[in-house]
Amino acid sequence: MQYRRVGSSGLMISEIALGNWLTHADSAETVSAARDAGITTFQTAAAWGGGAAEEALGRELAGAPRDDLVICTGVYWIDGQGQSGAGLSRKYLTASLHGSLRRLGVGHIDVFQLLRFDHRTPIDETFLALSDLVRQGKILYVGTAEWTAEQITRASVAAQRYNVPLIANQALYSMLWRVAEAQVIPTCEREGLGQFAAVPLAQGLLTGKYRPGHIPPGSRATGTPEMRTAVRPLLMPDLLERISLLRGVADDAGLTTAQLALAWTLQRSNVATSVVGARSAAQITENAKSSGIQLDLDVLNQVDHLLGSSVQTDPRLAWIPPASL
Repeated sequence: MQYRRVGSSGLMISEIALGNWLTHADSAETVSAARDAGITTFQTAAAWGGGAAEEALGRELAGAPRDDLVICTGVYWIDGQGQSGAGLSRKYLTASLHGSLRRLGVGHIDVFQLLRFDHRTPIDETFLALSDLVRQGKILYVGTAEWTAEQITRASVAAQRYNVPLIANQALYSMLWRVAEAQVIPTCEREGLGQFAAVPLAQGLLTGKYRPGHIPPGSRATGTPEMRTAVRPLLMPDLLERISLLRGVADDAGLTTAQLALAWTLQRSNVATSVVGARSAAQITENAKSSGIQLDLDVLNQVDHLLGSSVQTDPRLAWIPPASL
């Protein structure tokens, strides 16, 4: 496993991170496998599973040396604990963080992520509250997630005003979804923020296991209602045909299709980590091997040629629902 600094900060994280949005019910063996593979960075959120995702991660990391871990969680949606409101108000942000600390069983969060922009709350209110929590030692660093370039610029100004260590943004980023490249990533580079690449396997499509007319047993497309909702709208025959052609490119490079897709995201220097979900130890072990791989220009050109018009780059699509690519 290779490690990278996040933006211009001093924080080092693993090039592959394990997230448990859809997979917290299956995560006991995957967390252990991730640790064995050298993964130090784990991502969850207060709202995922109504708090169950944080509780699961807390149980599975209990006993691990805290200083060896980078634990990331986030706030925006109602977390299922009966609290009123949502968003990034001082009240909700503070209450949500305290709930996260309790469920995770830790004294601080390494990267506290603002999972969406809150149009109802003044950004100064949010960052003043974050500043207080940083001074209390409950948050070490702050990140945004799925914010537009203009919103990230506003966040950077507020972070400087209130001495908040804003170091990262999380954006949907994969071979298929490159919307962040036009505006978001350049803005992050200018402001010193690193990128967490979210959904880099496009809900499993870029593993190559889905084929037109064939849904493999045990895949997300046959899983929980939440999993099926996330995957099934993406199973378009033309898209699956294009993705199947990547298998030859991966074979020539000595990689699996999933490793090719993850290594592709890590070719961008602004990407600090690629966040994957996994339902088995074998999956996370395979994914971890994509760290440190350098793809040559010929491979990158073949990927672009084969995916063609399936690649989305329009910066106006800077935010889409999490169930999408």
